Amino acid sequence: MIRDFLKDRFLIAKVRNRFAPSVQIGQRQLFHQYRKMTVEGNLPPLKETGFRVFSQFEEDGKLLFIFSILGMTHKTFVEIGSDDGVNSNSANLYFNFGWHGLFIDGNKRSVRRGIRFFRKYPHPWFYNPAFISSKVTRENVNSLIEGAGYSGEIGLLSIDIDGNDYWVWDAITVIEPQVVVIETHNEFGMRNIVVPYDADYTFPGKHPVYHGASPVAMIRLAGKKGYRLVGANELGFNFIFVRNGMAEDELPEVSVESVLTHPSVKQGYKKFEPVKDWEFLEG
Repeated sequence: MIRDFLKDRFLIAKVRNRFAPSVQIGQRQLFHQYRKMTVEGNLPPLKETGFRVFSQFEEDGKLLFIFSILGMTHKTFVEIGSDDGVNSNSANLYFNFGWHGLFIDGNKRSVRRGIRFFRKYPHPWFYNPAFISSKVTRENVNSLIEGAGYSGEIGLLSIDIDGNDYWVWDAITVIEPQVVVIETHNEFGMRNIVVPYDADYTFPGKHPVYHGASPVAMIRLAGKKGYRLVGANELGFNFIFVRNGMAEDELPEVSVESVLTHPSVKQGYKKFEPVKDWEFLEG
């Protein structure tokens, strides 16, 4: 209880400035600027639009850019592996653009902390997100989402569960997101490989690198599900996909090589050595 209280105090101090009116005003101005630039045909490249308000890295800015182009027609998110939902890919859309949605995480303590936080800081529309505390598998993911009242087209799906991310996205059928943000394992390099599915997997497992899917395998899965790669975070492991048929001129497909340019990517290849001869499947 004391640890939760202290962490709550830390989070409140850390995010207080993010609720300043100037933050929302500035982002709404940027939203309208991007809308105008879309019409005029002079948009900047996605890679130059990142910034962080709530996201762990610079995904907030890139998602704002993407949804400015697509239009916020389905202001709903599902985030799997959300922790407390505060430093998430959905919180900025929730607080500053009136989105609503579902946070799912296996850590009960994190979920309790998130519920308290969002009750303390409701966005101006006063509609709290839903939280579910559950381990997510390919067997239960659809029932968890649908049971919480979400189905059909949504704006954003974010998956970061440090394990079966690939298999969980592959299994999802109950929702049809416009945009997907999902973690890949760029330590696997340009190999087309996936760690075999294990419903009981918990990070770090047998080895902290032995889980997930390579960038190449994730892009192949995306293609099968009807999505194209449009970018990633600067460090090159949170991939961003947009559904085919949506803003293909403004948000063109990019190569996997183009998002794996950060120096940390090449350094990370060394981490693959201890597991290179372990069992892998082709993506």
